[in-house]
Amino acid sequence: MKDQRLITLSHWASVISLVALIALCISWELWLAPMKEGGSWLALKALLLLPMLMGVLKGRRYTYQWGSMYILLWFVEGVMRAWGDHGLSQILAGAEVALASLCFASFVAFAWYTRPSLGEAVQV
Repeated sequence: MKDQRLITLSHWASVISLVALIALCISWELWLAPMKEGGSWLALKALLLLPMLMGVLKGRRYTYQWGSMYILLWFVEGVMRAWGDHGLSQILAGAEVALASLCFASFVAFAWYTRPSLGEAVQV
């Protein structure tokens, strides 16, 4: 038997953390602590999250499955920049690690709670 509350909770945790990660990536590289004055092309990394956001908003289980591996790229980038950067950029990298970790955990939870072995998939 599926627990609809856990499915809904993991879905909304995924949506909120993914939107926050997109906002963080854009603001970090354009305004808060860009790699160079006036903004950085690294802000385009947020665009790579948009296809995943569309699938997550629609509650597509397959998106959650591949997204759980794809989001690890942002986790790794955050760890490396937290290790090598200084000042505000290091703090923002820590926030990126936290948001990517939350995304990963909520993606895995949603995929787990909606697995076919529990019966018919529940729509969010």
